[in-house]
Amino acid sequence: MILIFCAPSGSGKSTMVKHLLSRFPGQFALSVSCTTRAPRGQEQDGREYYFVSREAFEQHIANGDFIEYEQVYEGLYYGTLRSEIERIQSAGMTAVFDIDVKGGLNLKRIFGDEAAAVFIAPPSVEELSRRLHGRGDTSEEMIQKRLAKATIELADAPKFDYIITNDDLQKAQHTLEELVKNLGMVR
Repeated sequence: MILIFCAPSGSGKSTMVKHLLSRFPGQFALSVSCTTRAPRGQEQDGREYYFVSREAFEQHIANGDFIEYEQVYEGLYYGTLRSEIERIQSAGMTAVFDIDVKGGLNLKRIFGDEAAAVFIAPPSVEELSRRLHGRGDTSEEMIQKRLAKATIELADAPKFDYIITNDDLQKAQHTLEELVKNLGMVR
């Protein structure tokens, strides 16, 4: 089984995924996505993402290397490499995806009942705006694009198997822990 996490940017999805990985070491592994965007802050190639040029990404497309990929914003690609699933499964772990909503729905369609899709919802669009502004690493123009996209993504939340509202981080993390236990994903 695979575990898919999706959310509008700023909802706390990556924080929730990091919590899951640290809480259950050796049982889950992050599938590192490939992207054409530039690294933010302390991000490192191969850890948060595989950062590649647009040309390299398009070559991966031509080679059929992706399970799924999306052009999320104009000229900005994200995709899931087949090699990541193989790497994680060969290590005997559950693959965890920290992915955008379209990509997550694509993975759910591809993997069907072999996937649990979790939507991390913000308490409100206003809180989402506050969080995005608080990052300090994103232009106002990009924040506005993300907020517009968030409205569309929030409408897709009911398409997911589970929705966890991140209004209180500790409570949301506890809900996530209980979910993976109930799904039989932890030993």
